[in-house]
Amino acid sequence: MIKIHLSRLLGERRLTQADLARKTGIRPSTIGDYYHELAERINLDHLDLICEVLNCTVSDVLEYIPSHKRKK
Repeated sequence: MIKIHLSRLLGERRLTQADLARKTGIRPSTIGDYYHELAERINLDHLDLICEVLNCTVSDVLEYIPSHKRKK
C-alpha cells in the first residue's frame, strides 16, 4: 500500500488545497484526490511540482507500507 501524506504536509505548512493548486497549477480536483488519498496514480510531474512548492522530498509525500504491516 502507498500512503499519500499531502494532508499532513499541508497542515504542517498551514496551506490549503486551493493554495497548493494555485502554486502548482495542478487542478484543484486532482489535489483533492491526492489529499484524500483517492488517487490510484500520481503524475510524476505533479509530484515534482508538489515537492518543489512544499520544499520536501518524494519520501515526505509518499510512504510504502508493506502488506504484512497492513494486516496487523
